[in-house]
Formats: sequence, C-alpha cells, structure tokens
Amino acid sequence: MVWKSKSQIPVEAKSSTFSQLLPLLILLAVLGGGAFVGYQIYLGVTKIRADAERHMAKKNVVFTKDGLKVGVKHVEQERYVDATQSWVVKAWNMSGSGSSNPPAVKRK
Repeated sequence: MVWKSKSQIPVEAKSSTFSQLLPLLILLAVLGGGAFVGYQIYLGVTKIRADAERHMAKKNVVFTKDGLKVGVKHVEQERYVDATQSWVVKAWNMSGSGSSNPPAVKRK
C-alpha cells in the first residue's frame, strides 16, 4: 500500500493537572456543603433544647442526669391550706360532734 505514510507516531493523550484535580475538588465541595448543613442542624437543635429547658424551668420542671425533677410551685399556699384545715379539724373535734356517734356493732 503505497499511500500509507511510514511516519506514524503513536500520540498519547496526557491529561492536564486540572482535570486530575477536578474530581477531588468536587468531592471537597460536596463534603464542605454537607458539613455546613450538619453544623446548622446542630446549632438549631441546640437552640431548641435550650429554649425548651428555659420554658420547662418556668414551670419548675428540671432535667437532671438522674431524670426529671418537678418542683412544688406554691408552697406558701399549701401551708395556708394546711393551717386552715388544722383549724377546721380542731373546731370539729372541740364541738363534740365526732364523739356523740354510737360505736359500731359487729354482726355475725
């Protein structure tokens, strides 16, 4: 075959440095975006938790490592009610109404 040239040199395609680094850059960009989204979710959850603890503290509910503790809010009111009840009980006992009832009889 006369028309073929004898000087055929095999040409190798050399890839550039940029084309070799492009997949690495894309991977780093995706990982950076995922890290940013994850950090924003963490910040949001932390803020919600702090707000919930503050709201529950207003209602005397506290989360501890042992569990949930509920405080008593109106101790003064309970003392007032206890004092009033003791006064009523004393008045009832002094009236003699409680002792005038006949004792209960056992039946067979």
